[in-house]
Amino acid sequence: MTSSFRRYEILLPLRFNDGSAVPDEFMGKVVLELRKQFGAVSSETNVIRGVWEYQDEVYRDDLVRVFLDVPDNEANRQFFTDYKTHLKERFGQIDIWMTTYPVEVI
Repeated sequence: MTSSFRRYEILLPLRFNDGSAVPDEFMGKVVLELRKQFGAVSSETNVIRGVWEYQDEVYRDDLVRVFLDVPDNEANRQFFTDYKTHLKERFGQIDIWMTTYPVEVI
């Protein structure tokens, strides 16, 4: 029996836009919140470097990737839509890059 799952990937900044370090507790809180909500979460310890432009200003990011596979349903999609807004506020970001795609678990 196969179930329909969807992977959500979130790139979280290690620095605020002013260059100061994001406290470790911020990352820990995200992992804890997602584990409590869905029962499991994964993250990578390697740093992902990003460069992007917004309103003629160039930003450079050091990021970590947090990801999890959850049942593909509207309630979970709405959770992540709302959670992205919350993360943008918590991390003081213009945007938080969050992607999603279907996965097949075998």
